[in-house]
Amino acid sequence: MKFLKDKNQLVTASLFILGLMGLCFVVFPEDSFQIIDSASVWVRSLFGQFYLVLGFCICLYLLSIAFSPLGKMRLGSGKPEYSTLSWLAMMYSTGMGAGIILRAVQEPVFMIQQPGIEISRPEQIHGFEMTFYHWGFTAWAFYGLFALFIAYLLFIKHQNIQLSHLLSKLSNPVVAKGIDLLVILTTVFGVVSAVALGIRQVEGGISFVSDSNLGIVLSVFLCVLIFSLALFSSVKGLSKGIRHLSNINISLTLLLLGYVIFNTDISLILINFYESTLALLQDFIPLSLAMDKFDFSEEFLSDWTYYYWAFWLAWAPFTGIFIARISKGKSIRELILGVLIVPSLGSFLWFTSFGTSAIELINSGLVSSFAFDNVFSATFVLLEQFPLGFYAVILAILLLVGFLITSVDSAIYVLSMFSDLTKINPSPFHKWIWGILLFLVTLGFLIIGKFSAASDVLEAVQKLLIVSSLALALLSILFMIGFTLSLIREHRLGSK
Repeated sequence: MKFLKDKNQLVTASLFILGLMGLCFVVFPEDSFQIIDSASVWVRSLFGQFYLVLGFCICLYLLSIAFSPLGKMRLGSGKPEYSTLSWLAMMYSTGMGAGIILRAVQEPVFMIQQPGIEISRPEQIHGFEMTFYHWGFTAWAFYGLFALFIAYLLFIKHQNIQLSHLLSKLSNPVVAKGIDLLVILTTVFGVVSAVALGIRQVEGGISFVSDSNLGIVLSVFLCVLIFSLALFSSVKGLSKGIRHLSNINISLTLLLLGYVIFNTDISLILINFYESTLALLQDFIPLSLAMDKFDFSEEFLSDWTYYYWAFWLAWAPFTGIFIARISKGKSIRELILGVLIVPSLGSFLWFTSFGTSAIELINSGLVSSFAFDNVFSATFVLLEQFPLGFYAVILAILLLVGFLITSVDSAIYVLSMFSDLTKINPSPFHKWIWGILLFLVTLGFLIIGKFSAASDVLEAVQKLLIVSSLALALLSILFMIGFTLSLIREHRLGSK
């Protein structure tokens, strides 16, 4: 078949590796999990500080590009394809999505109750500052970096999305294909882990409101539902499918956020938002380098910051490719500042609202201090405390499903661009192929996780992301060098 030849050798290799890994999980579950876990611990312990420095440097790098003359360069000709609101909605739905529901309550409460260091600020401000740090500027800087790379390749160089093109001096085709294969596999791992964890939270929400456990039947139903709707949305295309769904997601997000704010002291939310954001800006350098008063233990950094940085980096190529695709017509400066600032501030307000509400419930004695320990049920426990809480939980479940659909349809679109390299709008055939493959892989891991007596399969997939992100971390330095040199040459040619 043409799909499996020539330019699709990478896809064929991806299918072979994914199939081999799935076989190993089934035949040698304990050994497979142990190898992945050991590799994940090794990456975080040996390269953790490198991740911190890299994240900080990427933030500085993007800002320097944005405010330099290079920032004025436009990504393609003509007006932007999408309005600013639709652009931000699609970006946020793909980049964060289900994660903000999963961690909305549990993480800020944890950071407030267990700061990890001697703190000089009020506990709540420190807790929100740490949550902002993990979900804010640096996370979106990883996304923005790869979005910038891909947008440059697509709309200025008029090449396809293979990141190996950034290394113009790279003459070894095997190494080039290895780089592109890594991006494809990391995208698949990221989508599978995110969707599988999201399905687990949806199951938790349904069990929470129905007081029943449907087990594997519910898992299979949710997997089929999410992938069917995602495939339909992706086949419809960016404008008719993904854009509309993203706008719906953001509308529901604002509705749920407004509901929480309405049932909480809004003045306290605004005070926490302002003071915590200001604290993050003031502490950003020592916090980013874990120095001075932010000298956290290695255990804390490994469990939180190192893990998050590796996870965001692993998701960066996939999310970056999608952001790049929807950014045609914008300037480099607009792309960078839009990615760094707006989604970060949106996340800050979200976490402040849910976290402030949760802490107020704890302080008032309405719930115990341990009520929000479970990451899969914490948000539902919070919403249940409010008037019409049952309907708010239903809304949160629907929003979670919507975010998962958006993540999957975006992934299908991006992976189809890899297999249909000549087209910026991949054909439905390629979308069907990737939609079915992602569905089978996700369903396989869900089933293995339900029936395996070994370690948590989904946790193993997450840790696999950390391992694969190491190569991306090292390559990103080479990408930045190659991109900068190429961008300067392009700018000089344009100014002549």
